[in-house]
Amino acid sequence: PPIETVDYGDAGPPRCNRCKAYMNPYMTFVDGGQRFECNLCQFENDVEPSYFCNLDMNGRRCDLDQRPELRNGTIEYAVPQEYWSKTTPPQPVAYVFAIDVSWNAVQSGMLSHAVRGVRSAVWDEHGNSKLVPGARIGILTYDRNVHFYNLSSGLDQAQMMVVPDVSDIFVPLREGFLVDPQTSFSIATSLLEMLPQLYAENKTTETALGAAVQAVRMALEGRGGKLLLFQTILPNCGPGTLHQREDTKLYGTDKEKQLFGPQDDFYKKLAESCVDTGMSIDLFLFPNAYVDVATVGCLSSITGGETIMFQPFVSARDGAKFEGDVGRLLSRPFGFNALMRVRCSTGLRIAEHIGNFYSRVHTDLELGGIDSERAFGVLVKHDGGRLDERVEVSFQVALLYTRADGRRRVRVHNFRTPVTSTLGNVFRWADMDTTINFLTKGGNLILPESFKLFPLYTLAMLKSKILRPSRDINSDLRVYHMRKLKSMGVAESVAYFYPRMMAVHALNEQVGIRDAASGKTRLPPLVRMSYQRLQPGGAYLLENSQNMYLWLGTEISTQFLQDVFGISRVTDVNMALRRLPELETTANQQLRSLLDYLQSQRSRCLTTDLTVIRQGMDQTEFDFSNLLIEDTNNEAMSYVDYLPTIHRMIQNEVTTRPHEVHT
Repeated sequence: PPIETVDYGDAGPPRCNRCKAYMNPYMTFVDGGQRFECNLCQFENDVEPSYFCNLDMNGRRCDLDQRPELRNGTIEYAVPQEYWSKTTPPQPVAYVFAIDVSWNAVQSGMLSHAVRGVRSAVWDEHGNSKLVPGARIGILTYDRNVHFYNLSSGLDQAQMMVVPDVSDIFVPLREGFLVDPQTSFSIATSLLEMLPQLYAENKTTETALGAAVQAVRMALEGRGGKLLLFQTILPNCGPGTLHQREDTKLYGTDKEKQLFGPQDDFYKKLAESCVDTGMSIDLFLFPNAYVDVATVGCLSSITGGETIMFQPFVSARDGAKFEGDVGRLLSRPFGFNALMRVRCSTGLRIAEHIGNFYSRVHTDLELGGIDSERAFGVLVKHDGGRLDERVEVSFQVALLYTRADGRRRVRVHNFRTPVTSTLGNVFRWADMDTTINFLTKGGNLILPESFKLFPLYTLAMLKSKILRPSRDINSDLRVYHMRKLKSMGVAESVAYFYPRMMAVHALNEQVGIRDAASGKTRLPPLVRMSYQRLQPGGAYLLENSQNMYLWLGTEISTQFLQDVFGISRVTDVNMALRRLPELETTANQQLRSLLDYLQSQRSRCLTTDLTVIRQGMDQTEFDFSNLLIEDTNNEAMSYVDYLPTIHRMIQNEVTTRPHEVHT
């Protein structure tokens, strides 16, 4: 059901006077309703007269049914002016699109796909805005200069203003940069259509990325919002100029980690200033050479945004997926100018936060923006003393943010969990998927034997682009995946390490059909990730939350090819195909329905990025086979060999250091 919103006007939401926890279902009312005990710090607070209500014979408030915050674990509070981060009232979100128009951007085709992606993300086919009412958009382009565009609805066409002195950047227009996407539809879309032609002959190979971000930060000062940034090369002009520092001689050595940190603090400080503005940055990268993700990626990782990289960007292959990713980013529930705090019961303490955010105070996470796909890890430790097994411990997560429609809110999650003195109970009820996700983000964990599949996921981690020792993985790609995993949710991270693969050559009639009651779509049985499980006469769909592959065996039936592709021979498959053709056959409709359902569970655009692989015919089969974690690949052993190796290592530890292992 929808999350309920509670508004207590200028008084603000009721809170504990000591720990500042928000009112929730686990707080206990005493003294006939005159006082309440905080479930987190056990402090007894006086109930404000306006919030008072008598208790029934069971000690519950008589108005319980009228108080959503006392019935729901998740609630949202409308908040008064004291919760504003600025003196001016919050405003609806502003989206700014800053597009690299250098020679590389034009020649790679990125510019053409970027303008199409923005067009389809902001407006539907009838010209109606898809954004929330009150939202604003702005368009900026840059090479060695920064170009602003006046999109005021009263103009006949967009007016371009160029700032050539990028060392002293400023915003040259007060009105017309941020506009209503509905009233300025004609001008804005005309500009987008014109940009590829306008810069078609551009020979400039320099980009002033730092200046472009500085300009957008100035434009959003006092408002906040989201910047979508499209960059093709290493920033080489103006503030934030970076130098080529990639050194393959460092790969596989202790010094390789030097490449994983930023080469200076310019983009780090710029990102921190963007957080102060209430602005997040989503960074799209399209490098055909070193672009220093470790440095420029600070823009997204610190502001709470996302980095999406196409390396290398091939227009025919990646264009549709790129456009779809832009649309999915703008369609997600989004908040900005945010501050998050996690509170826990007395006897516990929050020791560490893990993810993509900015933190100047160890208790708070500051986020320029946050959407429905962000995830954070929280490490909780005992804070001395002994926890009482008879009393459950409580946690509260509070997020102060501005909704996309400009309303200031506090989203609150509350839950509590039992306490046990038996370590086995902890492991018995532990969630392995969450454990894998947290371990990936950087936590140190005690791992129970009951996690039977943990060795499999460990092997998958070791084979990943994050940890695999390989000279074929450059530092940009490795850092890109490191940053992505830090903010990835549990479900996506599990599929990222151990993909889902299913046989689709003999689907029963229930597969791909959406159940009206549960809203779920029935999937075919999953297949283990090994080439030995693939039959030459079969077709197998694989997805790892980032990409989707359809593998066709050499003996795949003619009937399947006709039903799904409309062809009779596997050699006739169009290898430029990025999505299934729409046919009236049952098999085709089932498979497309299955793809749509898998897409609904993921943040990246997958249905327009389907890679078809023919057994023994296509080079892409090598990439596909590297995803089959249980086989010998990626310079690591198979799962069958890895298991006894791990067992021997454990036995050696027990034999040589029995006391330490036991402890």
